[in-house]
Amino acid sequence: MRLQNKVIIITGSCTGIGKAIAQRCVQEGARVVIHGLEKEWGEAVVAELGADKAVLQIEDIGTEGAPQRLVDLAIRQFGQLDAVVNNAAVVTSSNIHTTDLNLLRKVLEINTIAPYALIRAALPHLRRQKGCVLNIGSVNAFSGEPNLMAYSVSKGALMTLTQNLGDTLFREDGVRVNQINPGWVLTENEAIRKREHGLDDDWYKDLPNVYAPAGRIIWPAEIAAAAVYFLSDESGPISGQVLTLEQYPVTGRNPPKDTSTIPVHAKN
Repeated sequence: MRLQNKVIIITGSCTGIGKAIAQRCVQEGARVVIHGLEKEWGEAVVAELGADKAVLQIEDIGTEGAPQRLVDLAIRQFGQLDAVVNNAAVVTSSNIHTTDLNLLRKVLEINTIAPYALIRAALPHLRRQKGCVLNIGSVNAFSGEPNLMAYSVSKGALMTLTQNLGDTLFREDGVRVNQINPGWVLTENEAIRKREHGLDDDWYKDLPNVYAPAGRIIWPAEIAAAAVYFLSDESGPISGQVLTLEQYPVTGRNPPKDTSTIPVHAKN
């Protein structure tokens, strides 16, 4: 098992990518702290994984003291902390005309500042274990979609944080920090957003080739498979790196001529 006896906090793990990472981590021998806002979904995840392998914290990660409470729970329940996965994020459609300062601050608070706060809270334990941090970003970090402006800015900031701490924390504390930037992933929340946009429940089955050359978008389990590498000792001294997981080149790709057909989708 690649994560035998490791203890990992995974934010936003009641659903979607975070849930898939938690499931894969337990399969690989880890114990996990499940976190999120959806109490029933979180309880179902813990029931699936087993009470000896998982514990649940329901709380907004942006609440004062929430990161420290997650760390305290991991230590109280499992006695150690080896890794943190910063996956929780708020996704909102906005552009420069619809993003006021309050909205921008809210998105940055959850998507960038809260991950930083959790890293700080976890650092003494990660230092002791020579552990690691894995940030879950987005391909939108590189420039972003027109209608995901605030979200894209927050993920760009997270990527810079990853590269900065990936150098300094590894040099000073032996703690690796890396990031995965997923492309378009078929999560439960993405399905909900598409229904809110008026699309049919099977919208993902007939996507234009320009968005899905494979005929489908990415599954959460495929992101989780990559996450295990960075969380395991297999990644050795690798730190400060950002891995893009999409089915086409993110940079240098010719966009569709009719940009009005581009769907707004959260790549997280």
